[in-house]
Amino acid sequence: MTDIAIVDYGMGNLRSVQKALEHVAPAVSITVTSDPDIVWRAERVVVPGQGAMRNCMHELEARSLREAVVDAAANKPFLGICLGLQMLFDKSEEGDMQCLHLLPGKVVHFPAASMKTVDGQKLKVPHMGWNQVHQTMEHPMWDGIAKDARFYFVHSYYVETALATTIAAQTDYPFPFTCAIAKDNIFAVQFHPEKSQSAGLTLLSNFAKWTPNV
Repeated sequence: MTDIAIVDYGMGNLRSVQKALEHVAPAVSITVTSDPDIVWRAERVVVPGQGAMRNCMHELEARSLREAVVDAAANKPFLGICLGLQMLFDKSEEGDMQCLHLLPGKVVHFPAASMKTVDGQKLKVPHMGWNQVHQTMEHPMWDGIAKDARFYFVHSYYVETALATTIAAQTDYPFPFTCAIAKDNIFAVQFHPEKSQSAGLTLLSNFAKWTPNV
């Protein structure tokens, strides 16, 4: 049996995620797969992704992966990365797309009028590079990670959750936005742990051994 399935729906930095997990959990069986049966049977599931939400939802359907991803999010340790976070919510402004409806809220674009520093300098979108992640809840996935550790981001959209109790971390750019959520067996992040050096590797190591109370 595959211990960790990394879902391949044609979008995302899959090999980097795979190599990072293999580095921190060498005894674990890790498979990059577009086979829904493998995802169904895996003990843990990672859904990475980057790109457009419309393409994301189309590819999940076209590869018959949607039901397997929904089942994983309901029943086993689940890690969403970047688009893998955003797809969990109700809808996205990007293409006015319906998403998976697993968490209440929406995905929105950084508002152009607000993208300025306190001294009036324009901030770039996409938000790209290193930024502090301010943890807002205690969680096993944060074990060994400093409260304001820096992680690597690449995104133009972010989530607005309707359930504040699921917010696990926030980042300022220039205002605070949700960059990590946690609910039951789901942990999902806007940043890229596979590109975030020691803090990211620690988070992936935590996922490989995390046993949520479902």
